[in-house]
Amino acid sequence: QSSSLKSLPLPRRFSLRCLLTMSIMMRGGVRRLMAGGVISRAMSGDSAGEWFNPKTGCRVKRQVHDAHVPFPNFLVQPKVAAVIGAPMTLGQPKEGTDDGPDMIRAAGLHRELQSLGWGVEDCGNLTMPAPSPSNTQLKGPGRARHPEPVGRGCELVCDKVEQATRDGRFVLTLGGDHSIGAGTVGGILKARPETGIVWVDAHADINTPSISESGNMHGMPLSLVMGLEKPHELPGWSWLSSVPHLSPRQLVYIGLRDVDEAEVVILRQLGILAFTMYHVDKYGIGGVMERTLEHLQHRPLHLSYDIDAVDPYHAPATGTTVRGGLTFREAHYVAEAVGESGQLGSVDMVEVNPSLGTDADTKETVEMGLALISSAMGSRIV
Repeated sequence: QSSSLKSLPLPRRFSLRCLLTMSIMMRGGVRRLMAGGVISRAMSGDSAGEWFNPKTGCRVKRQVHDAHVPFPNFLVQPKVAAVIGAPMTLGQPKEGTDDGPDMIRAAGLHRELQSLGWGVEDCGNLTMPAPSPSNTQLKGPGRARHPEPVGRGCELVCDKVEQATRDGRFVLTLGGDHSIGAGTVGGILKARPETGIVWVDAHADINTPSISESGNMHGMPLSLVMGLEKPHELPGWSWLSSVPHLSPRQLVYIGLRDVDEAEVVILRQLGILAFTMYHVDKYGIGGVMERTLEHLQHRPLHLSYDIDAVDPYHAPATGTTVRGGLTFREAHYVAEAVGESGQLGSVDMVEVNPSLGTDADTKETVEMGLALISSAMGSRIV
């Protein structure tokens, strides 16, 4: 391995194929890759699925191919995706997550879904409530920042998701921070109470206001839909009383690597199946997904994908980056495997924050989010 290759800022893991490809590029093989159509430097302006990556100094082209994955029998034909924008930002302290939905749309969401054979029913962006002048930042039991406007916003999400689910649509919700997961999961459970939840995230998001170290509500959605907090005690969350509780048996985590001590206690006590990055290393992502789908077999599935599950090398523009995440291909395989199950009925893509990092960071993260959506909804390499 050359000294120049050793000096490159590598992510957590690279496959031998990636190392060989980079080595070829360092030895002047870029022209051969360009001639093969893998990389293009010469084009001006970004086209669909094509963008400039300053890490390599090259334009990267991403193609979308419809693999005709199995279609769930609980959705109606012809297949239609209901796109719901949930520009929530108060569940965490950094501005910018409210721009995520429109950035993903602008990157070519409708075009990609249509190329995969989906009709698109874009419901626009929900209007997220703002804090009232009397709303203190910390209010409610324990520590919970902005519980009332976050709760009311999640209620809007819940109602919209429930309606689209009952209409037989595939529901794609674009965040926004991950506090909206309480609304998406709540809406799905009201329509299909037996649904299994695949929660792809660096964090467990199962804190309660009484144990949270930060008070940020994007770290609490699962505790709320599991009934670990009494909804009437938290301002803005009384609507949860009509939502069936999520059972620990219905939940699987993938990609955990930053879990609070109190959350570890909850995970162990409830016996929730949690695949951390240790398990990804141990079993490989294929083994993790086989175990996930076996655990949730015979259930409709909801995939809630936090972009911070991906290593920040590939998705830097997000608020709570943690090194050692899913590689590019691991991240895609998670989405592909759930999509191929024939049971996937809904997806969240959250925590894309265009305000964090450079323009190139934003472009890379938005493209990653869009590509993962496409993989979940039927796009494959061939």
